[in-house]
Amino acid sequence: MTTSPTRPPLPAVQLRVPTDEDAHAWHTVFDDTDVMEFLGGPAELSVYEEFTARQRMHDAQLGYCMWTLLDAEGAVIGFTGAQPWPRKEWGPVGEIEIGWRLGRSAWGKGYAYAAALATLDRLREAGVPYVVAMIDARNTRSVAVAERLRMDLAEEFLTPGGNPGRRYALSLA
Repeated sequence: MTTSPTRPPLPAVQLRVPTDEDAHAWHTVFDDTDVMEFLGGPAELSVYEEFTARQRMHDAQLGYCMWTLLDAEGAVIGFTGAQPWPRKEWGPVGEIEIGWRLGRSAWGKGYAYAAALATLDRLREAGVPYVVAMIDARNTRSVAVAERLRMDLAEEFLTPGGNPGRRYALSLA
């Protein structure tokens, strides 16, 4: 008789609509060159102030957004969720993109996967038929989350900046 290895239980996560205060928390959590390696480097506070405001609008209009990700103790460790693809000049215009970003202290603990699963449940409840994930191909952590979610590799491409990218897709039906 063979036994299959058991995975540790997923960590408890909480998702909430971003607050004004979350802009400051995200700025602090993401002010790390390793965290932002594939996203152009650390950003100014004003970027997160605009981003949290846009996410509150998405939640009010669509019923989903990029939610603030909290650990079991209520500490902000990043965000996860979905939003309409934010660029008009390239990419999957008109599609819903799922995404996640975690501070370094939360890496390797299962938070991104647990939060992505919770996001997929909420998106199904909102009636979203499918999602895409646009990932820098060099970002092995994000690629691993997409593959663990059983997303299909739909396309490989070069970003306008010349970086290798992957578009993953997942039906929620």
